[in-house]
Amino acid sequence: MERIAKFEKVSFEQYLEAVKKADPDRNEAEIRKVYDSICLPLRATEGSAGYDFFAPEDFVLAPGAQILVPTGIRVKIEAGYVLMLFPRSGLGFRYRLQLNNTVGVIDSDYYNADNEGHIFCKLTNDTRDGKTVEIHAGEGLVQGIFLPFGITEDDDSHAQRTGGFGSTTGK
Repeated sequence: MERIAKFEKVSFEQYLEAVKKADPDRNEAEIRKVYDSICLPLRATEGSAGYDFFAPEDFVLAPGAQILVPTGIRVKIEAGYVLMLFPRSGLGFRYRLQLNNTVGVIDSDYYNADNEGHIFCKLTNDTRDGKTVEIHAGEGLVQGIFLPFGITEDDDSHAQRTGGFGSTTGK
């Protein structure tokens, strides 16, 4: 197996900024405690393709509710590869827990973005059965799979990324 990436935590300052943006009244000491307990993504078994991303803290999603989860994780990826994020199979099957953008695409140059390449997951409980999703800190949330990609013969892209979501299209 080729080793092409390395997961890291974003700085505490970046994580604090992300959490405070969603909840300005949140206590910094409490955020530090959550940050200190963040685990890097792992494969569950030798044969697993996906790296499980773990919930940094508990949350509950009622039917139809959504949440933006700052994972506290970034990833350094070699050129020619991409990290694709998908809901964990069991959560999708039992609750229809979905990523709002269907599949997360983490490009190799996202690592150098202004937000340190901080990976966020926006999730929706799209249940048809009225089920509430309860996720506890440290439980698997989404899974990431590294894939190679190609470019066209006439590709002439030289732009540099600065931002995160939507920053590569200029819109």
